[in-house]
Amino acid sequence: MADFAQNGVIGTLHNLRNRSTEDLEADLVEFSGNTPMSLLLPCLYSELEGPAMGHIVDELTRIPYLNEIIIGLDRANETQFDAARKFFERLPQKHSILWNDGTRLRHVDSALQSMGLAPNEPGKGRNVWYCLGYFLASGHSKVVALHDCDILTYDRSIPARLLYPLAHPSFNYLFSKGYYYRAAQGKLNGRVFRLLVIPLIRALKQVLGRHDYLDYMGSFRYALSGEFAMRSELVPSLRFPSDWGLEIGTLSEVYRNCSPNRICQVDIADSYDHKHQSVSEDDPHGGLHRMARDICKALIRKLAVEGVVFSHDLVRTLKACYYRTALDVVDHYHNDAMMSGLNLDRHQEETTVELFSRVLLAAGDEFLGRPEESPFINNWSRVLSALPDVFDRIVGAVEADNA
Repeated sequence: MADFAQNGVIGTLHNLRNRSTEDLEADLVEFSGNTPMSLLLPCLYSELEGPAMGHIVDELTRIPYLNEIIIGLDRANETQFDAARKFFERLPQKHSILWNDGTRLRHVDSALQSMGLAPNEPGKGRNVWYCLGYFLASGHSKVVALHDCDILTYDRSIPARLLYPLAHPSFNYLFSKGYYYRAAQGKLNGRVFRLLVIPLIRALKQVLGRHDYLDYMGSFRYALSGEFAMRSELVPSLRFPSDWGLEIGTLSEVYRNCSPNRICQVDIADSYDHKHQSVSEDDPHGGLHRMARDICKALIRKLAVEGVVFSHDLVRTLKACYYRTALDVVDHYHNDAMMSGLNLDRHQEETTVELFSRVLLAAGDEFLGRPEESPFINNWSRVLSALPDVFDRIVGAVEADNA
């Protein structure tokens, strides 16, 4: 059952179980007259063949208020793109597929590459960036929501609850972030958030002292969720990370561009499960190992931008503080799981904390040793200034592919 606490610097909109999804959707249909809404789905072609995406599309067909659905399709050849068009054709809403591996969008990407403006790294960040460019270019909506495409427990209440705070005419929010608890099949999940992000933010506060950015990041119930929404006026100024620090980097960019009272988090699901990454203890370029490294670097980079001076001594102190704090957190989660009848392998939890502490040290050393590194994709304001017809090129490519 949801609580009702407002114990952070951003607003928390709980699910107090007094309104049905149909009731929210009726309001959203009314709001859509003045505030048309879009939904963005960044996906791999392989996810169309997985266990989640078919049900997600079934749920989306029942949504009455969406003006547009934008699908970003990665790792698809021509045959697979044609299959994807058939897969999504049952959607009653206007929908467009960005075939990111297709010739036409590759031409747009090449033009941006020649000017040093295109994303350098493939992945979700690049996919989302191009989809948001198309969202701005098409101009069909004032609000856009985004969610992952591997959600096994998907329900159409997810986009409804994400979009409601931004579409309501008397609310003043520019950005909403989804949250939920992570447990499925009798296990407590969300390892990176539980065992890295929460204790690392606490350790940073202990080492650095109180900091507005850390108070802000510490306010999010689930900072690593892939579900968020924003108004169109916010999109052009955001510089999205291209690595696995996308969620943390996005929150950092929103912090830079918005007052906290225009940011909220929303309880969007009673249960949430999706595919789980392996820890990849011996592979720093895969799984949770790489995710943890990119998240650590994203936090360090942002604090450096805020004026924190990092050194090897500070990184070592932070590593020691994080390790002790994380072990204390494991105690709490172990007790929480036992009391709730969930399984939690304490040995595996502490082994993961040991890995994350090494990753934190390596991320700090990498940040100090490579000051020129910049994983951020240029924001659309800069791209549009450098290549004024880029939106026409993107729309033309997408419309030709979907014709």
